Amino acid sequence: MTRLLLCLFLAGPLTAWAGKPNVLFIIADDQAPLSIGGVNNPEVKTPNLDRLAKRSVLFSNCFNQGSWSGAVCVASRTMLITGQDVFRAPRNKPYLDKWANSRGAIAVEGSTEAKLWPEVFREAGYETFLTGKWHNNHYSALKGFSRAKAIAKGMYETFDPDGSKKPGYDRPRPGNDHWTPWDRKFTGHWAPFVRDIVIRDGEREIGKEYTVRKHSSELFADHAVEFLREAKGKAKPFFMYVAFNAPHDPRQAPKKFVDMYPPDKVAIPANYLPEHPFDNGAIKIRDEALAPFPRTKEVVRVHRSEYFAIITHMDHEIGRILRALKKSGREKDTYVVFTADHGLAVGQHGLMGKQNPYDHSIRMPFMISGPGLAGNATVNEKIYMQSVYPTTCELAGLKVPGSVDFKSILPLVKGEQGGGEEVIFNAYIETQRLVRTDRYKLVHYPKIGRNQLFDLKKDPHETKDLIDDPGLKAVKTKLLEALRRKREELGDGLLAAKPEN
Repeated sequence: MTRLLLCLFLAGPLTAWAGKPNVLFIIADDQAPLSIGGVNNPEVKTPNLDRLAKRSVLFSNCFNQGSWSGAVCVASRTMLITGQDVFRAPRNKPYLDKWANSRGAIAVEGSTEAKLWPEVFREAGYETFLTGKWHNNHYSALKGFSRAKAIAKGMYETFDPDGSKKPGYDRPRPGNDHWTPWDRKFTGHWAPFVRDIVIRDGEREIGKEYTVRKHSSELFADHAVEFLREAKGKAKPFFMYVAFNAPHDPRQAPKKFVDMYPPDKVAIPANYLPEHPFDNGAIKIRDEALAPFPRTKEVVRVHRSEYFAIITHMDHEIGRILRALKKSGREKDTYVVFTADHGLAVGQHGLMGKQNPYDHSIRMPFMISGPGLAGNATVNEKIYMQSVYPTTCELAGLKVPGSVDFKSILPLVKGEQGGGEEVIFNAYIETQRLVRTDRYKLVHYPKIGRNQLFDLKKDPHETKDLIDDPGLKAVKTKLLEALRRKREELGDGLLAAKPEN
């Protein structure tokens, strides 16, 4: 009888989890959309992402919906785990990182607590695992994940050994030209301080912070590889959330990767400008202080060189994770998603950061592979990155919570026509709003009463503002109306707080 009960106990999970696929979600930080060598930019060396792309469904028009705080990273990730849009997500105050403070009239009233993306999988019997940048609070990590190793900060500053300077900022220039991306003494990515989920007195909690003397990308890959080694031979499905801090500044990488990109060989972007033509409401923030004004071509080349180097280094670590997945024997049953929280300017339009309305900052890479999906396929429909929440739920046969705003892109993933977004909406604090169709983009700056209009077909680099073109008056009128409707539909607090210019 005992043996029978034991057999039934062992067989139970196998029955309960039969046919349940695994999910491996890999997210980069600040990775521009045109940054994968074999897909869209041969200047960047990404052999592992290239191979992943060949067996994936690629989405060429994946977007972030914006930010209610100065920190776009945190808003993107809160929308990701809650599945709620840019004006509803900040109501989930129990989950918010300290950097997720709402700005001006974009702030919303009330406080809610939605069902989290990893929480859905955990409640369905999945082992849920986190390593890397979270940028939500500790409560949300405990709620969503059964295990976590090396929960990381939003970013890591660089300091001189005496702690008196930040030579990673405003470079290159006299006074900090001694700084090199591979020098470990400047900390940053080379000395990440992290936390784990630990068991204390029988209760799960976030452990004490500790520092690891290893590049953050290597650290997170180490933990991901370890988890996959442990998963070998297990029947229980898993949900992995692997979040790199790379390529977010400080742009640090081992010397061999930096040497791949001599600055004098790095191309200047087609939309390079020494300075942005006007104050877009985010000119004086920390991201824009990474390089001196005006942006010279020499400075832009240095930044892009180091940016590409940290991407290539991250790609190397992603390769380790993908090889571990294959060795685990779980690859054929695993959906692999690679994306980023948003893009980055890195010298385009006279800008360095992501707090702007141009495609290089509001778009990001997105690819998904797994059982039953076509490889080497490209989808041009417009989507939001945060649609990965309901999509993976449906792939796993799990019910999508009613609190989720972003729609599933499963039909597009499976090769069906239609199902993307008719227009893309984006908001940045109280200073920027936009709508984007396949052909046109209209940007509205509420605080200064200024608009921009771009023909993306003729001008993909967004260099020619057509807002005063009389031949496009009807287009402008139509897009302004589309923008008004989206703002009302999504609940833009700025509409009620201040009349439009």
